[in-house]
Amino acid sequence: MDGGGLSIALLGPLEVRRGGAQVRLTTSRLRTLLAVLAVFAGDAVSVERLALALWGEELPANTRRSVQTYVTRLRRAIGPAAIRTAPDGYLLDVDPGQVDVLRFRALVAEAGRSRGTAAEPALVKEASRLWRGQPFEDVDSDWLRATVSPSLQELHLSTVERRVDLGLAAGRHGELVAELLGLAAGHPLRESLWGRLLVVLGACGRQAEALALYERLRRRLADELGTDPSAELRRIHASLLRPGPPPDVATFPGVAMFSGVVEPCAGACDISGKVEGVCVMPGKGEGLCVISGRGEGDRRFLAFVWSAV
Repeated sequence: MDGGGLSIALLGPLEVRRGGAQVRLTTSRLRTLLAVLAVFAGDAVSVERLALALWGEELPANTRRSVQTYVTRLRRAIGPAAIRTAPDGYLLDVDPGQVDVLRFRALVAEAGRSRGTAAEPALVKEASRLWRGQPFEDVDSDWLRATVSPSLQELHLSTVERRVDLGLAAGRHGELVAELLGLAAGHPLRESLWGRLLVVLGACGRQAEALALYERLRRRLADELGTDPSAELRRIHASLLRPGPPPDVATFPGVAMFSGVVEPCAGACDISGKVEGVCVMPGKGEGLCVISGRGEGDRRFLAFVWSAV
């Protein structure tokens, strides 16, 4: 790798270090360019994709030359050897461990392979610690927010939920409450997260608070979605009403096993290369698959991807 000594953090405000020294990228498009190259580090990113991330639909007259200008400026900032020219684009030549997004995905995948072993809690905890805020927090790119952030957010939440399950199993109820209250407030319709919050509150002896929160969620689901709480949430609610041991989390989906870039499926259908990320959460009951792309995919391709997972 030619990007030795370079580290890039995207799970929060952008942080770039070269040889231990902080690198400041003062213009918005330089930050966006680095973020996109870093998310796909080790793989070539086409000029077309870079242009969409940098300018959206309002592309400059000479797209290739404009992208090349920003690549030249970025090379000056982080070192010319870190960015290689590819046949139809550019490649950030760094080890995946030097980019927090890629390290996070790798740790989650390793935790999934280690599920149920003594190694899993430390892996899940290390993955969670990489998050310092929202992905690409100060990177101004609608393309990144639309195509990369959703699968990262989903993977983060499922990782937090798995960490909660492990904490409950270890009896560390009290230390989970504050984080879960904050996350539940930010995701008011995510039943799997709220279910864990209710379980943790029940385990801490705060049944009255848990019951009040359940009622608040029940009303919100009815008002906004026209639905009732899931069977699992109803089971937790019933357990809170009965004296005895606190409820457990039984059937919500587990932590994701894979999330990242998928290779274009040429021949499967006519949208080759338009899907950037796939995230699969196995668990009891129905599985969950989150696919992120540019919003141009058709139903045949989604069915093809899911059938291959």
